[in-house]
Amino acid sequence: MSRSNLALVFFLYGLAFFSMGMIVWLERGRGSDRRLRHALLPLAAFGLIHGIHEWQEMFQILGLLPAQETAELLWEGLRLALLAFSFLSLAAFGASLLSPNERIRRISLLLPLAMAAIWVFGLLIMRGRYTIQSGLLDMVDVWTRYVLGIPAAIVASIGLVYQQRAFRRAGMTRFGRDSLWAAVAFAWYGLLGQAFTRESALPPSTVINQGLFLELFGFPVQLMRATAAVVAAIFVIRFLRSFEVERRAQIAELQAARIREAEERDTLRGELLGRVVAAQEAERQRIARELHDETGQALTATGLGLRGIASSVHQDPERAANNLNQLEKLVTVALNELQRLIADLRPSHLDDLGLPATLRWWADEVESRGSMQVDVQVSGEEKELDAPIRLAIFRVTQEALNNAIKHSSATIAAVELAYHEDLVSVIIADNGRGFDMDRVMSDKIHGSWGLLGMQERASLLGGQVSIESQPGSGTRVMITIPYQSQGDESESEVPDDN
Repeated sequence: MSRSNLALVFFLYGLAFFSMGMIVWLERGRGSDRRLRHALLPLAAFGLIHGIHEWQEMFQILGLLPAQETAELLWEGLRLALLAFSFLSLAAFGASLLSPNERIRRISLLLPLAMAAIWVFGLLIMRGRYTIQSGLLDMVDVWTRYVLGIPAAIVASIGLVYQQRAFRRAGMTRFGRDSLWAAVAFAWYGLLGQAFTRESALPPSTVINQGLFLELFGFPVQLMRATAAVVAAIFVIRFLRSFEVERRAQIAELQAARIREAEERDTLRGELLGRVVAAQEAERQRIARELHDETGQALTATGLGLRGIASSVHQDPERAANNLNQLEKLVTVALNELQRLIADLRPSHLDDLGLPATLRWWADEVESRGSMQVDVQVSGEEKELDAPIRLAIFRVTQEALNNAIKHSSATIAAVELAYHEDLVSVIIADNGRGFDMDRVMSDKIHGSWGLLGMQERASLLGGQVSIESQPGSGTRVMITIPYQSQGDESESEVPDDN
């Protein structure tokens, strides 16, 4: 083969490995398999360095290296260093692929270090016995391929076979086949390509060398190496496409999860809306019943009493005065009942006195009914809150305390209102019997609507509600809402469901 044709072989040989190294370098961080990501870094180093090595040989053949004749020893030393370091990188690639965890991966780095130590030890022995004139550089080239090239290619091939099994377990059989073909190419490149070396005094290169290969097959061994390099590069690049497939699968899975989450959220909101409408109707019925039973009857009795007084005021003034006293008491009771109903619908304290005073007022209301002792604590510098935020926090607190009374048999509760730099938070904790969160949240009929209502109130304002409870350990409810809320809750309220 002519020098120009041989130079072309080296160019293609170097181009295959350099291109592979560049692509591996660019793609190395995209996969989810940490073991493979770590292994690709030394593979990229092998491709880039070995490609540069082959191109240096091409320039040497063409005589295009600067000061090639006067600095021949320097250029040859650089070439051998590139060759050795590229093979050590290939060995590190195979060892990393064979490491199932991070600890073994660190230990696997001892393999290229051990290979480097053996290589240097052999160089020292040869340097003491041979000189440049007696063929030392050729022997170093042969020694490098025997001690580093062949073992590195074998380790890389075994590692790629291991990776092929990993692809199969992940359901990516197609990329497993690419990995297997890359393993075959590297084995071919190592066992044949590096076995037929330059002729030197180092056995068995005295017999098994490039001349014998040309005799047996009719073409130079460099062409076979170049072919193996092209095949290896093609199949390495092909199995790197698994990163793109994996990324697309992750995106599709994420999109499907988001769609499912949105559908579940819409379903829950629809069910919650139906529950809210039913609760509103029940609340209207309760108010109508209490107005009829309490306030309506009191007003009716007042009207009848006033008629009786009108007819008897001149005949029996003393009796009329007694009746007026009774009617005054009756009106006072009706007024108190009406004020209680109004306060339950919307406490005026929220607008008149602010959130802390309203929470303390409600705590007093709960205690006055003899249900539970409630302690309210306020921390931080009080800030002016938007009406929707005040209402949401009050309703969540009201719901949490009502739940503690109705379902937890709590006797003590603590309410902690805190003003932070960017948000306001309230923690309601009780000493009740608690409940199983998973069971309650999965019970769409009896258990979770009040809790979902709390979460919905907070989410409409860009906030969050977290609930912690275990049977026998009480319940802790925390609501956080940023001062600049993301939504605006209307004045219409979500009635208590529990």
